[in-house]
Amino acid sequence: MDVGDVVVVGGGQAGFQVCVSLRDNGFTGKLTLVCGERVPPYQRPPLSKSFLYGDADLPFRPDDFYPQHRIDVVERSATGIDRIEHKVHLDDGRQLPYHRLVLATGAYPRLLNLPGSRLRGVTALRTLADAEILKGQLETSRRLVVIGGGFIGLEVAAAARKLDVPVTVIESLSRTMARAVSIQMSTHLTQEHGRQGTTVLVGRSVTAFDGDASGRVTKVVLDDGSRLEADLVVVGVGVAPDTELAAGAGLKVDNGVVVDEYLRTEDETIYAIGDCASYPSAHSGGQRVRLESVQNAVDHAHCAAANICGKPTRYTAVPWFWSDQYGIKLQIAGISTGCDQTVVAGDPEAGKFSVFCFRQGKLIAVESANKPADHVLARRLLAGDPDLTPQEVATPGFDLKARPKPPVG
Repeated sequence: MDVGDVVVVGGGQAGFQVCVSLRDNGFTGKLTLVCGERVPPYQRPPLSKSFLYGDADLPFRPDDFYPQHRIDVVERSATGIDRIEHKVHLDDGRQLPYHRLVLATGAYPRLLNLPGSRLRGVTALRTLADAEILKGQLETSRRLVVIGGGFIGLEVAAAARKLDVPVTVIESLSRTMARAVSIQMSTHLTQEHGRQGTTVLVGRSVTAFDGDASGRVTKVVLDDGSRLEADLVVVGVGVAPDTELAAGAGLKVDNGVVVDEYLRTEDETIYAIGDCASYPSAHSGGQRVRLESVQNAVDHAHCAAANICGKPTRYTAVPWFWSDQYGIKLQIAGISTGCDQTVVAGDPEAGKFSVFCFRQGKLIAVESANKPADHVLARRLLAGDPDLTPQEVATPGFDLKARPKPPVG
């Protein structure tokens, strides 16, 4: 099957996967992957975890995979899109013609515009280059301060503690991972960080950074004027979707590149997938969402590839997320936004439990700590019309595995 030249911009999980899925769907035309970085596509999740304290196998595939599958990997950055001529402009002056274009541009870290925020030792984490620098700095760091108690911040803190680096986490909201998990799961994670020796400060914000004569950070200044010693600071206050190319081409942007249920932009020749895409989700109460997860990137890629290959497919996949922090394997199925009731099942004291999240009595998400079976079953439930009630979960001895297994969605 050949629908003309396909160009994919973005060498992350979504960009890599859409190339693989296009070939799997029988696409035989010219396929170009524009990476942006000067390295072949690689996995990002280990960068905040195992890569920092040990070894991690990062490349998605060996180098010879790409020529074998006739994927032309271009390690340059895209600078513009000509929608009339159907060309992508690169930073080296080249122009790539396309019949279909997939934007998988991802997201970039939000930075702090504070006095001293450009001091050496104040860094964010998104790319392999960032992670390599941070890994080297952790080997000699005497005190790390992490700003932001979300996924990245807590994962970096856990990795640093494995290296026996003293860590303080500063979160401006009233609890860690407040936008991602329930109060019960947030409390469990925060307590585990405390047990592992991390100091967690919530409801506090940073106002400035002090540095020494060499231009390296030495202290983090808090909103009450107090100062924390630090020779390394990781800023993990969220990311913003990379929509510059789309906006420059006149495509609609609203917290991401706006796409329909087929992941098409308003230009039917252009798709957007992964962290950069804002799409109508069947699992968000009818609201448009933009998700940052490996699952979303992979499933978006499968869907977009099918549509490009003439197999009309709506995107309906159940969102799921995961995080490793110390001995906790956190797995989340669904989107808990709008949750008005939670019920805990399992044994939090033993570190094995799930939080079932409901909205108006309907199950919308399940958060599991070291309960992989609950996670798998929750995804199956949420793929259909879950009949699980808060009262059932609250029944003493409730076990999701003991319920009749729902059909695979």
